[in-house]
Amino acid sequence: MSLCQYLFKYIIIGDTGVGKSCLLLQFTDRRFQPIHDLTIGVEFGARMITIDKKQIKLQIWDTAGQESFRSITRSYYRGAAGALLVYDITRRETFTHLTSWLEESRQHASPNMTIMLIGNKCDDEEKRAVTTEEGEAFAKQHGLLFLETSAKTAHNVEDAFFDTAKEIFNKVQKGEFDFSNESHGVKVGMTSGGTGNANLASGSAPAAQSGGGCCS
Repeated sequence: MSLCQYLFKYIIIGDTGVGKSCLLLQFTDRRFQPIHDLTIGVEFGARMITIDKKQIKLQIWDTAGQESFRSITRSYYRGAAGALLVYDITRRETFTHLTSWLEESRQHASPNMTIMLIGNKCDDEEKRAVTTEEGEAFAKQHGLLFLETSAKTAHNVEDAFFDTAKEIFNKVQKGEFDFSNESHGVKVGMTSGGTGNANLASGSAPAAQSGGGCCS
């Protein structure tokens, strides 16, 4: 059992095939899996990090991008403090669809949610269909953080998760979160019972566990 001061809940969103599950696996397990089954419903991962000498547990929900699972995805917006909005720099349509994903997230999530825009697969430069400048411009227009990443080479993957956490932590320091309101996605922690992975295909987000503190 290890102490953690805070728990931040994340959601990873974006079209199917943009590399959401690969980003999560690279961050939690530091490995790349080139062939990955399509996410059915929601997958879960977690990792402890340190910011400003504070132990923080990131609880990360990786959602399916297919339209048939969007109703499940929407239930996970509630209770998320951070979102990674991912597109594939080699597939123009995934960038075009960002507006729809952003509108949905802002409709269902807390207004305090920090959103990091991620242009994934930047290792495949020869097939690039979206420029870095376009990604930067979209992020600036909508008030998002922005990075290009490669789940394959791990380029900027750590920074994507850490920079989002730092922004959430800054909001915590400014008193912008009501810790009694679970929909804000931030909890004051006690103990951590470890991390894990699970596949969930149910339509509702899991209830908070009892007896082990918020970081269980």
